[in-house]
Amino acid sequence: MKPKSNRKSGPLDNCQTPPYALMPIYPHIDTHYVWECAAGKRSIVRQLRKVGIPVIDTDKNDPAGNGDFFEISPKTPDYTIITNPPYSIKYDWLARCYELDHPFALLLPVETIGSSKAQKMFDKYGMQIILMSPRVDFYMPEKGWDTAGAQFPTAWFTWKMNLPSDINYARINKPKRNELEEYWKEAFGQ
Repeated sequence: MKPKSNRKSGPLDNCQTPPYALMPIYPHIDTHYVWECAAGKRSIVRQLRKVGIPVIDTDKNDPAGNGDFFEISPKTPDYTIITNPPYSIKYDWLARCYELDHPFALLLPVETIGSSKAQKMFDKYGMQIILMSPRVDFYMPEKGWDTAGAQFPTAWFTWKMNLPSDINYARINKPKRNELEEYWKEAFGQ
């Protein structure tokens, strides 16, 4: 399934994920590799590797141009998809994840659960969710290091990751506002 070619990127497509947002999913990764297929500035990739999880990373915007999630998949049969996909095509992304038939965890806006498009897929295939508190503060490239806080609530939407229940809650630890610049520079490997 390929997303509509005339679709333009949305303002939330470049949200970069802070490493602390990954904490709730570590215990549920049960494959040898993780495929980070919307790698962006690679903060998720660096964090997963930092905790010893091998990562295959791709991104459609890489200069080599060979990272289109809708056209490729890893050669290894043993991987979990973990990513923060472009929100303007989140339903296409979700459908492709189900189509690939591998465990996945997608960091999506909480409002996704209220969408009829998503609900049809959840009803057909299943879904388990990890809600996080406090909200995740994303790095927004156009706003710089210091943002006004979480722009919207997000959750990990997972499949085949054997969570304890369909709806799960996680408390996350995030840096203080005066630590943000240093935190993000480390996350981006600067």
